[in-house]
Amino acid sequence: MGLLNFMKDAGEKLFGAKDTKAAPTATAQSPATPPAGTNIDAIKKYIQAQGISTDGINISFDSLQDKVVISGKVPDQETKEKLLLCCGNIQGVGAVEDNLTVTQASGESQFYTVKSGDTLSKIAKQYYGDANKYSVIFEANRPMLSSPDKIYPGQTLRIPNQGRSQDRMAQL
Repeated sequence: MGLLNFMKDAGEKLFGAKDTKAAPTATAQSPATPPAGTNIDAIKKYIQAQGISTDGINISFDSLQDKVVISGKVPDQETKEKLLLCCGNIQGVGAVEDNLTVTQASGESQFYTVKSGDTLSKIAKQYYGDANKYSVIFEANRPMLSSPDKIYPGQTLRIPNQGRSQDRMAQL
């Protein structure tokens, strides 16, 4: 549980410009939110398009703080991490508050924010000491990544711990 920061100006363009702005009548005591469901529905549809279920998951969007709050119970750590990345890799979202619980605990992945000039091979070399292990990172971020060549600066990626990745590769 905690707060993950993301680059607000990078990511999937799910919201219209007006959807991420507070209504002009907002006050400090009564924060403005977009019309019911606008951003939340877009986020849920994006998550579901990635093949991840949103059953039992609660999602809210705080437009004043550009923050998604996500809670509920998920079956495993991988699902949790993919949900967090789906919510955070959206243009207009600067942070994701993680209130998810995991039914079956396992090792946590690291997160990496892509910089200009990065490739999956370069990132794999940094984390695993072997550029050829780029496919481990690619598979860990599927289906959000459709190709190993389609990463962009500001995008946050899952980097599975090396032991877990090797176990997974042995299963394939």
